Amino acid sequence: MIPTITAFATSPDGGQGQARDMRVRWALEEVGQPYDVRLVSFAEMKQPAHRALQPFGQIPTYEDGEVTLFESGAIVFHIAAQHQGLLPNDPAARARAITWMFAALATIEPPIVDREAAEYLEGDKPWYGEHLATVDERIRDRLSDLSRRLGDADWLDGAFSAGDLVMVGVLRRLEGSELLAEHPNLTAYVARGKARPAFQRAYSAQYAVFADSQTAAA
Repeated sequence: MIPTITAFATSPDGGQGQARDMRVRWALEEVGQPYDVRLVSFAEMKQPAHRALQPFGQIPTYEDGEVTLFESGAIVFHIAAQHQGLLPNDPAARARAITWMFAALATIEPPIVDREAAEYLEGDKPWYGEHLATVDERIRDRLSDLSRRLGDADWLDGAFSAGDLVMVGVLRRLEGSELLAEHPNLTAYVARGKARPAFQRAYSAQYAVFADSQTAAA
């Protein structure tokens, strides 16, 4: 059965490809798995039918006839476990790739999301500047550690894996910021991920949804 994922009917990021269905699309493209997309509005995301799939009323979700999943990291892991190409066959290397998936989502992403939330929700608060500086320092600490570990390697642990896919997806949220630019090797790492044909196909598919929504609204 061809899996079905859900995605925003109207992307809130202006077509930048930051919505988390992008990671799932990319994983599916990497392993050559066709998929269908069911677009949901913000209102539909909060309705019982969608909450039965995603209890927090978010996207993406994933259904393949055998399993229904939510959370992009869990979905990417499921895809990687079911197909060749995103996890090494060697058990130790496989475990390390999975560790990098967790590191991306549990260590690197949280302060980045905190920064976005501060920008969107707290910009008019008198303590915004001080809070942002604190969050930025947390991000800098994490990126410095990651940069040292990556060094001059192309990928985090040998060949490209699901760990790199998720990590690049997380780091893309900092594109255009001085925080990422402070580490040329991380900037180049993100660029390598984005240059992969599977990423390009996934991005084009997601952007087409945004473009169609803009046309419909015109």
